[in-house]
Amino acid sequence: MEKDERAGRVISRPLQLTILRKPGSLVVIFNSEINFMAKAVFIQSSHSVYDDQPGVAYHFPKRSYLRRVAQTVGDWVVFYEGRSGGGRGYFGVQRVKSIEDDPSDPTHAYAILDQASQLSFERSVPRLKDNDAPYETGLPKFGGFNTQAVRMISDEDFDAILAAGFAVEPHPDRLPRTGAITRDAEGFAEARATFDHTPRESILVSRKLRDRSFAKQVKFAYGGVCALSGLELRNGGGRPEVEAAHILPVEHNGPDVVHNGMALSGTLHWMFDRGLVGVDDDRRILVASETVASDTLSRLLVPDRKLIVPKAVALQPHRDYLRWHRENCFKG
Repeated sequence: MEKDERAGRVISRPLQLTILRKPGSLVVIFNSEINFMAKAVFIQSSHSVYDDQPGVAYHFPKRSYLRRVAQTVGDWVVFYEGRSGGGRGYFGVQRVKSIEDDPSDPTHAYAILDQASQLSFERSVPRLKDNDAPYETGLPKFGGFNTQAVRMISDEDFDAILAAGFAVEPHPDRLPRTGAITRDAEGFAEARATFDHTPRESILVSRKLRDRSFAKQVKFAYGGVCALSGLELRNGGGRPEVEAAHILPVEHNGPDVVHNGMALSGTLHWMFDRGLVGVDDDRRILVASETVASDTLSRLLVPDRKLIVPKAVALQPHRDYLRWHRENCFKG
């Protein structure tokens, strides 16, 4: 992409690239003197006709979008879901690793995503700002480029979407369990907005900041309730005592998204991480045999042994992550 200073807009120029095809893969090589790495918006829908694998791969027609997607390899993309596809707006970011041919359809390809880099926003971001201007500069409100599935965006637009997605919203379930807080007119706020003075892209790679954001999102999604016990414990400041547990651990490239997490009490978090409890595909709570006394279980777990999940389907634990935990961690 190149900026046309006369028109004040971003225009597309022919890319100097070579495409090498090998069985089952596609390699894009750029002119070494030009850096084409750039950010983009990928449109995702709950009823897409494409073979999207959220968090893993993005499917697209090569004729329409290969040159655009090729520019994103090694960089970050924002995912957007329109009203007809679920309505979440801009809802998360992820890094693109590579591009591979679709082995079943030579006219299509997959953008392979870095699973460990996936991070959901703390709040969904609408297409328009408060002043009714689009976050994507030059994007029409209706029709035209607005219908494109892959849209290149500037660093400035990317930063604006990121800032909105991680804007602090006052709510006790988003507060950390410990640490000083200041109170605003609504009664609660963090001592310092986590991302206010942080370089935007460092948010995406800082383990400390990602953990903090993940914890806020998971606790908010579960309303401060432990998914295994059903207990809602709060300290004197009204902050929930639950912890945010990764189902697929970070050390195994688990993403920082709510559907890879559960809100758990400290004891049950410890038990889950060590494989003493698990969850099956029907959300029944499993207990490793001869590891926990029955009277202890009756006090720790919900009576019906069914996992408590958020109402929103997109936030509920994904079966693939629960299956990974059963096959690689659970001792049952």
